[in-house]
Amino acid sequence: MSEDLTAQDLTKPKSARDSAGQLWVDLGPILVFVVTYNVLFRIEATKDEAIYIATGVFIAAVLAAIAWCKLQRGKIPPILIVTGVLVTAFGGLTIIFHDPAIIQIKFTFTFLFYAAAILISLAIKQNVWKLFFRHLFNLPDRIWNVLALRWAAFYVVVAILNEVLRYNFNEANGNFDVWLNLRTVLTYPAFIAFAALNTPIVLKHHREEDDAQASASPTA
Repeated sequence: MSEDLTAQDLTKPKSARDSAGQLWVDLGPILVFVVTYNVLFRIEATKDEAIYIATGVFIAAVLAAIAWCKLQRGKIPPILIVTGVLVTAFGGLTIIFHDPAIIQIKFTFTFLFYAAAILISLAIKQNVWKLFFRHLFNLPDRIWNVLALRWAAFYVVVAILNEVLRYNFNEANGNFDVWLNLRTVLTYPAFIAFAALNTPIVLKHHREEDDAQASASPTA
């Protein structure tokens, strides 16, 4: 699942129930993937097929998260739709071709896809970051651009990190489990930390709708 879903709503006020539900939507599928693989890999009868079974479970978990959003909230976040397409496509190819490298590449492709989408949107004056999150925050365009550029750069960094891990830890050298666990341990804290670093600028420039309208209205 895409880690940005976890990190990007940290400054939005939510009830404990809403936060818990969003956490499971964001983290649930990848955690299911990690746990399933680690359990099956340690059972002799399923060791050789652990990657492919876990990948199938990963796809099912992502689709279940999408269905949950539709049933419980009446709509599916656009980023979750993109995640579902990528996980299903790359996961399906992993199973069909019996090549674990495909699911590893999926994470690199996803991060670079998000970075490219952000940069292209800025180039055509349609900040996708603002389009996705303006319902949460009321920020000046300059701040939206700063945030978009920061996250684009961050996505490139985590894509490079994933490639470094994939090169050193893969099924060919018998270390796929090392890649999977390291990627999870390193990536999620990195996303949360980066979101936290960007929280001050969001809170500093966020204005309530009433305040924004009042400042725009002519004084008597």
